[in-house]
Amino acid sequence: MCGIAGIVDIAGTGRTPERDALARMVGSLRHRGPDERGLYRDQRAGLAHARLSVIDIAAGQQPLANAAETLWIVFNGEIFNHVELRAELEALGHRFRTRSDTEVIVQAFEAWGESAFERMNGQWALALWDSTRKRLLLARDRAGVRPLHICEHRGQVYFASEVKAIFAADPSISRALDPAGIDQTFTFWCSVAPSHVFHAIQELEPGHVRIYEDGTVREHAFWQPRFPESPRREAEFRGTVEEAAAAVRAGLEDATRLRMLRSDVPVGSYLSGGLDSALIAALARRATGRRLHTFSIRFSDAEYDETGYQRLMAGLLESEHHEILVRRTDIAEALPDTIFHTERPILRTAPVPLFLLSRLTRSKGIKVVLTGEGADEVFAGYDLFREGKVRRFWATAPASTLRPRALERLYPYLARSPVAQQAVARQFFGRNLANASRPGFAHEIRWQSTSALKRLFSREMRDALRPVDAVGAFLATLPSEFAQWSALAQDQYIEMRTLLSGYLLSSQGDRMLMAHSVEGRFPFLDKNVVELASTLPPRYKLRALDEKHVLKRAAGGLVPDSIVRRAKQPYRAPDALAFVGAQTPAYVEELLSAKRIADTGIFDAAAVTQLWRKCKDRRDEGQYSNTDNMALVGVLTTQLLDEQFVRQAPSSAMEKVFGVDVDRAAPVYG
Repeated sequence: MCGIAGIVDIAGTGRTPERDALARMVGSLRHRGPDERGLYRDQRAGLAHARLSVIDIAAGQQPLANAAETLWIVFNGEIFNHVELRAELEALGHRFRTRSDTEVIVQAFEAWGESAFERMNGQWALALWDSTRKRLLLARDRAGVRPLHICEHRGQVYFASEVKAIFAADPSISRALDPAGIDQTFTFWCSVAPSHVFHAIQELEPGHVRIYEDGTVREHAFWQPRFPESPRREAEFRGTVEEAAAAVRAGLEDATRLRMLRSDVPVGSYLSGGLDSALIAALARRATGRRLHTFSIRFSDAEYDETGYQRLMAGLLESEHHEILVRRTDIAEALPDTIFHTERPILRTAPVPLFLLSRLTRSKGIKVVLTGEGADEVFAGYDLFREGKVRRFWATAPASTLRPRALERLYPYLARSPVAQQAVARQFFGRNLANASRPGFAHEIRWQSTSALKRLFSREMRDALRPVDAVGAFLATLPSEFAQWSALAQDQYIEMRTLLSGYLLSSQGDRMLMAHSVEGRFPFLDKNVVELASTLPPRYKLRALDEKHVLKRAAGGLVPDSIVRRAKQPYRAPDALAFVGAQTPAYVEELLSAKRIADTGIFDAAAVTQLWRKCKDRRDEGQYSNTDNMALVGVLTTQLLDEQFVRQAPSSAMEKVFGVDVDRAAPVYG
């Protein structure tokens, strides 16, 4: 896994990308690629690369070109079916100089053009520069595993794996936060591509290709989630649930095998204590037949700890198991570093322990890990999906007193469960039942609950957002066939478009892993697994209120029943409790002070002061409401973002030595 960056003169201004700017960009990405650096430059374009060597360590350096050296690529990711694609290309007469998947991309593009991306099974962000046609192509994988940020500034396009690299390139690029991006974060938990929380930055949407050529830009999706359409649902899987489970297991076996064996370095696996990571680790162990390195987070707070299940699975696998114990003080101390890497606010502290876990992983010599991320979106594992089903069932008879009792089966893992008090739960979940057939119905309550945090916004922020409707704008982008999908498919699609790529694969995934130069691989997001899962009847995934039903069947014999059948417990970490008490770090008080809040201008100083006082006063109770937890973390991390990126430019060392150094724009003396 790597970091990519570049500058291209798309407007023909005659401004050659500066070598020093490219050196600063790649220097700011050193954590993503500590092994090697590379640079290509001509009169119109500059590409830079920081490499984490995983495949073809000896000969996979970048930037890499075609045989004629007219098409250049920088690539962050892995193409897991590169061996099969190479065979197809060799049958067409192509010859290869390396074993790298990067060269396969270049030759695949020469052979098949933009349709090459439809053939690729992997995770990637890449840039292809055609020096003959003066054309820049940017592409990102289907699920949005790998990040790709873009800035159009003064006739040039800047792109990079991380925003800090773009800011390092040119100090004249605005680092101001974007009110609309912040508003999305306080609605969906993240900004939704192509939007970003920085005003000058866009994020390429997952599954999209953008092309700059002849002063124009065009963009299209080469892939997006698809589901069987009513009324006939001809594309739906026709086998039994047992046959579906067998197909799912076979698909996951193949996806895991590819991610274990298509690597020239050892691959480890995360164990959370739940079904998803346990199944992947079991399949990984079978794929290689060798002892596996596994990694887990323990919590000193019993409410969040899953040590027993983690150790049970590690013992079954006979893995070399590594643990990190995370305390509240660890979260408070590591939050600034975490936000430096997320480059966006977060409403929960869950990314912080993952930042600490990746540090442990790298310290044990492991560069690549498998995780169970994506299973909940693909196989319907979230309480949100169960909640939506209950509320739609209730909506068909809103006066019923029996139907809402199904709510009692939700959230068994929460100390302060929203269904603990029946009267309150019925009032809360019974809102807007008349909207049951409308897009976004299952998500509506969560979006509204999160949006309640906007009461903390300053008057200026509210004025700036007055014409903005984040939910309405997002729903307007839904595909035309959306209404023909099942209700569960609609809920899954929205979850994939928002939380999966914008938060889970970013703030909890790529950014926390790559902060310590660790590559994450996600078998549940394999192209073939996702497309198989999308064809399964809703009742196979959510059977009554049994989430991920078909996946549980597929795990039989590989994962202990005590893990398969345990009540769903999403990964969480202490939130507000991590920042109150005698050991509160000085930065917390400083950033939440009335003066600093007023200076930043996003939040109302009086409202934040009241929130902070309330959190400190209730410390001894040991619990906070969901709203107060999100509010405190959201305000604090937004303030950290302002401190680290707006008030001061993020520091960046200039790279001096490049393993690949092709500089066709340098003056020639002779």
